[in-house]
Amino acid sequence: MTTSWWREAVIYQVYLRSFADSDGDGLGDLDGLRSRLDYLQALGVDGIWLNPCYPSPDRDHGYDVADYVDIDARYGGLPAFDRLLADVHARGMKLLMDLVPNHCSSDHAWFQAALAGDQDARDRFIFRKGRGDDPPNNWQSVFGGPAWTRAGDDWYLHSFDPGQPDFNWRNPEVGAYFEDVLRFWFDRGVDGFRIDVAHMLFKHVDLPDWTGGSGYNGLAQNRPEVHDVHRRWRKLADSYGRDLTLVGEIWVPTVADLALYLRPDELPQAFFFDLLVRPWDATLFRASITRGLEEIAATGAVVTWTLANHDVHRTASRLGVVEHTSGPPTRPRGVVDTALGIRRARAAVLLELALPGSVYLYQGEEAALPEVLDLPDDARQDPTFLRTGGAEVGRDGCRVPLPWTTDGPSFGFSSSADTWLPQPPWFGDYAIESQAGVAGSAVEMHRAALAIRRAHPGGELEWLETGREDVLAFRRGGLVCVTVFGPEPHTVPYGTPLVSSDADEPAEGSVPGVTTAWFQA
Repeated sequence: MTTSWWREAVIYQVYLRSFADSDGDGLGDLDGLRSRLDYLQALGVDGIWLNPCYPSPDRDHGYDVADYVDIDARYGGLPAFDRLLADVHARGMKLLMDLVPNHCSSDHAWFQAALAGDQDARDRFIFRKGRGDDPPNNWQSVFGGPAWTRAGDDWYLHSFDPGQPDFNWRNPEVGAYFEDVLRFWFDRGVDGFRIDVAHMLFKHVDLPDWTGGSGYNGLAQNRPEVHDVHRRWRKLADSYGRDLTLVGEIWVPTVADLALYLRPDELPQAFFFDLLVRPWDATLFRASITRGLEEIAATGAVVTWTLANHDVHRTASRLGVVEHTSGPPTRPRGVVDTALGIRRARAAVLLELALPGSVYLYQGEEAALPEVLDLPDDARQDPTFLRTGGAEVGRDGCRVPLPWTTDGPSFGFSSSADTWLPQPPWFGDYAIESQAGVAGSAVEMHRAALAIRRAHPGGELEWLETGREDVLAFRRGGLVCVTVFGPEPHTVPYGTPLVSSDADEPAEGSVPGVTTAWFQA
């Protein structure tokens, strides 16, 4: 029996507007991405996950979709998408798109018809009468502030920004619509979808007040009805006979909750965020890895690992926090030791790449790019920042356009210096092209690790004793992975590493502090 390609795939996430600009308007586009496909192929990734590039007014930079079966003209339209898809497939890689089923843009034709009074259209969203001058309930938006906005005599629900009205998934017309959307793109040749907030489609039918505190709202998330939607989508994807995948973005209270979405007839994959939110600590990393392997594997699925994406601070800065003053673990604020963070980030991703399962890499992480923590307030565009009055800095800092070269008007991202988010002067220090071919660079470490991973398909993970609480080691097939979390080196009986996260020439029989190394078993 052939193993599905996605079970051990390494997928590169492209936040398109910040990847590469081909036409000089300061916004990344599809032809810019096409111009960098040789780099991604040489890096060794198996495929690309493309963040939303549908027509959108960009209240949430593409996650407010105005038309699900088109490509925004600013990115090149459908002709540019078809060229990209053909070029990706010609290189033996896969292309995943991003599905946004919880909500659409307030510019979507359905919602515009709803505002105009069309009752059929209104029934596709969640409109309710208020409680006097107050919203229908006390629910809060994920982005801050009330989750309701008044429209005439009624209020509509938006779990995120007011420009992102929630669909009413209890209306079968919504489900039928999204099945047509999936068919449109599967027929065009895409290889799967990442599903945005896949756990949030259904809300409690009575919309009562939530009394469980801030953050997770169990009345608006993780409702049992959502599993039937994912079963239908899995059946639809499987009907194509092309080994298509669906990857859920699912933030739920426990790994056991997450595992329910990965039962054999539901989603093939879902991101395992449990590891992403852990601080740099050997005991916590091992416990998280063990939870994933035991509880996810029990469903027959594999763990889909990730340490970064477009919604969280970059790993080099997140793991470099030495004094946490505020903010969630995904976007901590405090004192950051960037050099230490880069060292930890390199070690963390090399450990991650040795684990069984699939891995998703966010653009720029392969260059150890830090978060831009000091964007000026007038440059920030994230609705999280805007709706919290700056109390939450938001996600702009991990979305700054990539530096490809050490100089130029925008470090090789565009021919224009006027990029949609400003780049700091130090960005050129992390230029991707300047790291290519340089021994010990972050880019070359990733390239070497991906080549070894491909050449040495592993088996089950077997933990090894190390004699130290700050050192983790495990064997998979013919490889041994050793990670030293503390500052002191660790002696090993394995000889010279095949690849090491330490930028210096690796020494035989020893792993430096804050380093991961792979050895031949």
